[in-house]
Amino acid sequence: MSSERQARLADRIRVLIAQRLEKGLRDPRLGFVTITDVKVTGDLQHASVFYTVLGDEKERADTAEALKSATGMLRSEVGRQLQVRLTPSLEFIADAIPENAGHIEDLLREARERDEQVAGLASGAAYAGEADPYVKPRELDEAD
Repeated sequence: MSSERQARLADRIRVLIAQRLEKGLRDPRLGFVTITDVKVTGDLQHASVFYTVLGDEKERADTAEALKSATGMLRSEVGRQLQVRLTPSLEFIADAIPENAGHIEDLLREARERDEQVAGLASGAAYAGEADPYVKPRELDEAD
């Protein structure tokens, strides 16, 4: 099994599930979902579907439940459209991209604040020793 075939199958599954979710499921718990990635195992038997949900923690939990209950229906629809001998099992995994992005933003903000503090301290600082700490060659007297 080539990794190229895995990639093609994963991309096709991502498109099929995204299209099906765009049409809508008859589940009021389903929020605004984006399928971010699909990874298929080397034997093409299992597909991990990564998704993000726009909204708060309750909407994420409700969407996870809705996707879990719709997994069988989505798998049969994927199998019908893929026309492969064995339809891979589907597993929906919440993607941590939004949480990671928020954490990175917090770290960058904190770094900027610290840089501003250091710049403020440096503006009023004086040298601990001479302004030019490098040793200069001494000038020789006429006696030397």
